[in-house]
Amino acid sequence: MSTHSNHPFHLVDYSPWPLMASIGTMVTVSGLVKWFHQYNNSLFILGNIINILTMYQWWRDISRESTFQGLHTITVTTGLRWGMVLFILSEILFFVSFFWTFFHSSLSPTIELGSIWPPMGINPFNPFQIPLLNTVILLTSGVTITWAHHSLMENNYSQTTQGLFFTILLGIYFTMLQAYEYIEASFTIADSIYGSSFFVATGFHGIHVLIGTTFLLICLIRHLNNHFSKNHHFGFEAAAWYWHFVDIVWLFLYISIYWWGNK
Repeated sequence: MSTHSNHPFHLVDYSPWPLMASIGTMVTVSGLVKWFHQYNNSLFILGNIINILTMYQWWRDISRESTFQGLHTITVTTGLRWGMVLFILSEILFFVSFFWTFFHSSLSPTIELGSIWPPMGINPFNPFQIPLLNTVILLTSGVTITWAHHSLMENNYSQTTQGLFFTILLGIYFTMLQAYEYIEASFTIADSIYGSSFFVATGFHGIHVLIGTTFLLICLIRHLNNHFSKNHHFGFEAAAWYWHFVDIVWLFLYISIYWWGNK
């Protein structure tokens, strides 16, 4: 399919990557089930390898279309912006369901829970230890990503690099602390509705932090290869929006689940 046109839209070429991503996701999920039931993670690893290779090549193609072929016109970029806005909106509603579950269970705990919250036998985390440190880390990362964005808008190459680097570092630090918190937890996902809602909500947030950190890492690599300019950097903006969304969700998680839900 020819990429030459006299209109502002981008008619994408035929690509194998959506199909490969679907296959990789199916293999990964099937491998997860196999891992849980047969304690064999070989299929899960294969699925992840397929996904990583697909992501690399799909993102490579999109970066090439945007940076070198000039296919991301103002009209196309506007569509991408709306797409990212709607995606983040869907993610907000995704987390609303978890908060709804938590408040439904905590505001009127059933007799099976001892009619108290947290339920009997649950020893929740101290909100002023690792959870508070993680809150400071994510708020600081919000500052560093904003610093990187403003530096990019001012064509300050080195400070954009520094801001992105520190944001990625803080994201990795957050993930390490959350992993340590999970290892040290005195309850599991199987311990009543408290354990289920806690690990599902904080676990999905942790996955979003990993995705956001990967997103920013790709942006750093692209920045080091001079893919972004003052007027053409939507890939970076999308990553920054996503990271701010992750920050805000964590604030709600900290206040409701770690602090209020601990009383």
